[in-house]
Amino acid sequence: MKKLVQIVLIATIAVVVAVSWRWYSYVTNTETPYDEVGIEFNSRMPGPINKWGCDRLHATFGNVAPPLGCRASGEGRSWR
Repeated sequence: MKKLVQIVLIATIAVVVAVSWRWYSYVTNTETPYDEVGIEFNSRMPGPINKWGCDRLHATFGNVAPPLGCRASGEGRSWR
């Protein structure tokens, strides 16, 4: 039983690290703000983390329409 708990814990940590790395590479990229996987991860992050990610994307891509999850409520063309 102890070995099973250890394996589940390691697998959980690996998934968290992989998702976190993928999200971080999305919000700090310089190619496009419209990566579908990155948008999905960023839109599901808790409030302050999502805001930080949107702020990073806005600093890099401020002259384009914001991706889903970074739009002002009710609008499609302005960053929040």
